[in-house]
Amino acid sequence: MIKRCILLFLLVSSFTSEAQGLYFPPTLGDQWDTIEPQSLGWCQPQIDSLFAYLDTNNTKAFILLKDGKIVLEKYFGTHTASTPWYWASAGKTITSFMIGMAQQDGYLSIDDTTSNILGPGWTNCTPTQEEKITVRNQLTMTSGLDDAGIDPYCTLNTCLDYVADAGTRWAYHNGPYTLLDSVIQMATGQTLNAYTTQRLKIPTGMTGSFYTVDYNHVFLSTARSMARFGLLIQNQGNWNGNQIMTDQTYFNDMVNTSQNLNQSYGYLWWLNGKQSFMVPQSQLVFPGSWSPNAPSDMYAALGKNGQFINIVPSQGMTWIRMGDAPDISFVPFLLNDYIWQYINDLSCSSETFELTEMKLNIAPNPSNGNFSISCFEPLRISITNAFGQEVMQAKIVEGETHLSLKESGIYFLHSTDSNGQRSIQRLIIQ
Repeated sequence: MIKRCILLFLLVSSFTSEAQGLYFPPTLGDQWDTIEPQSLGWCQPQIDSLFAYLDTNNTKAFILLKDGKIVLEKYFGTHTASTPWYWASAGKTITSFMIGMAQQDGYLSIDDTTSNILGPGWTNCTPTQEEKITVRNQLTMTSGLDDAGIDPYCTLNTCLDYVADAGTRWAYHNGPYTLLDSVIQMATGQTLNAYTTQRLKIPTGMTGSFYTVDYNHVFLSTARSMARFGLLIQNQGNWNGNQIMTDQTYFNDMVNTSQNLNQSYGYLWWLNGKQSFMVPQSQLVFPGSWSPNAPSDMYAALGKNGQFINIVPSQGMTWIRMGDAPDISFVPFLLNDYIWQYINDLSCSSETFELTEMKLNIAPNPSNGNFSISCFEPLRISITNAFGQEVMQAKIVEGETHLSLKESGIYFLHSTDSNGQRSIQRLIIQ
């Protein structure tokens, strides 16, 4: 508790308010001002631990900004500052921003019925059912279309079946989301890339493009372009005095709770600090924040395999992570939250949270639910599921301990030795 209070004091004192002005890199060239992490009270051993964790978890690029300036920037393996990488579902937030720009430019209203833009018959619903679906429903994942079909990415009308009236059911469904790109193109008369270039990339200096992969439109860019987008959103759609998004009502709605079904979802942005949250491929409502280690005002772009933009307005902080991930979930909440554990421990007053050599072995892994843990010293273990919820804890002794889990899925086994050193291993139950 004392450590967290010290950290909060350091962050509040070091992260000046946006009213004092943000730094923005030039729209042309590679110049980007930096800040020494030591000026924020951060120490190199803690930074090294963060980078070690990122490296262990298949990270390609990591950038942390304070008031627009780069504090931490690290590339792993063969990845460099000029290497493009996919955003996966983190790119949904670009589409959200561009829908807002299209509304601002008078091309559409988010309360328009989608069939008025795409034409009737874009779903497999009856005309009455289809007429209830609006652009807002697509933005908020409340289209009422079936996300449990054979291919949830499919955008063909034969794939888009009725489950519930629009606005009455929240489900993370990629097909209706992807068709927002067609909404932009039909409404503006421009290709998605052309409109994005004109209204977003040129004003901010972003590079990158949307590419079609099967049914999906995937945005690829460098890590710094991803950071530029995060900085723009951190400053409420204003880039260095140029108010790109003047529709502040839309902007505020975009990064706040958009419907009463999933409190932690805006317009394709994930929101922290809410009383409950829902997750892809589930109709369960989980209590609390989806990222308990992150500040409550954080909101994020989250993509498969750990493509992240995290924005914390109260701290003037934006950080991005690109790469692969240790799990295959649509939205890897757990990885994002673990990164926050290391960011919270960057203060010199914090205990270093190091990844240590694994002191146990899990076999078989994957397993059918019955597995053994072998270790050379007593350990305390905790097993969490893909949503970060603890499903088991135990004290194990030297030798072999037999355990079992009933439900299939991806789990994470956390172990702590007598010296407080911790490690994390993935556990797969088939």
